[in-house]
Amino acid sequence: MKRLRSLTVAALTVAALIVAATATGPGLAQTPAKPGRTVQWKFTIDWVFDGSYAPFLLALEKGYYAAEGLSVTIDRGFGSADAVSKVAAGAYNLGFADINTMIEFNARNPGRDLVAVAVPFDALPSSIVTLRREGITRPIDLYGKKLGAPAGSAPRVLWPLFAKAVGMHPASVEWVTMSPPLREPMLLRGEVNAVAAFSFNAFITLKTARVDPADIVIFPYNEYGLPLYGNAIIAPPSLLEAEPAALRGFVRAITRAWKDAVTNPSEAISALKRRDPMISEDVERERLVLALQHVVLTKDVRAGGFGGVKGERLSRSIDLLAEAFSLPIKPAWQRVFSDKFLPPRPERMLPTR
Repeated sequence: MKRLRSLTVAALTVAALIVAATATGPGLAQTPAKPGRTVQWKFTIDWVFDGSYAPFLLALEKGYYAAEGLSVTIDRGFGSADAVSKVAAGAYNLGFADINTMIEFNARNPGRDLVAVAVPFDALPSSIVTLRREGITRPIDLYGKKLGAPAGSAPRVLWPLFAKAVGMHPASVEWVTMSPPLREPMLLRGEVNAVAAFSFNAFITLKTARVDPADIVIFPYNEYGLPLYGNAIIAPPSLLEAEPAALRGFVRAITRAWKDAVTNPSEAISALKRRDPMISEDVERERLVLALQHVVLTKDVRAGGFGGVKGERLSRSIDLLAEAFSLPIKPAWQRVFSDKFLPPRPERMLPTR
């Protein structure tokens, strides 16, 4: 419920933040690529393109990948589980997916394990979202209710951890599977009592559907004793060994782009608009700003810089995952995340908003 209040306040102040952060139009100049061999990579995000993914497209548009000798193709995804599987299978060189989903995959698929090399979403955005009319004022009220989410989405995959954290059996709710565009509409029509979603995504979608923000109830997983990280850049160990310089360049490029997005979110959304002309720039700009506020510009990131992790926190997360999912293997956190490809800490410090 704390996050509901903070999201509501954020929604009321986003317009002012956007005005303050909007400068000139989007930069289109391409930095010349490094001489020599160009590395061609396929990169998948875990969902459809929206404001929270815009910095990856901004890096492409501003030539940040090219400046590192990279030719990068970026595709949409169909859930974190799908993105993890595709990277592990070699269909993509890199992915942007929930690190916890990757950890579970690694434990159940020895020999196909992946490694996170940067964690842009320092906080977990997974949440249960409902409407005040449902009378669900605390997580335990979800008992016996219908919850909706696409199969393979991180919030649904991580439900057992949240359920255990709030004293519920994971099987005490009924899951309804739907495609992503139907999630919030089914909640509005009363076909489900709540949905599992990224907090800022569901909030923006419901607000756009003219739901009063005060009627949106959000239970963020990370406010119930779950210190989990969110989405990370994931890659197979073979890529780390074969292309270490290129991988450092990729992480350096996205770090530059996320810095730009903090300073000027409108520029990032303009890059998204050119990818998908059908988007509403105002809606996606607000989504990006909320994502920055709640999962990127955290206390840990302000202190330690973009993309890194704290070993103790990640280790605790692995312990929770191993217990909740009865994992056959509990890896050391150093096998889950590598900091060898991060830029130096001064280069990873994000601007303040």
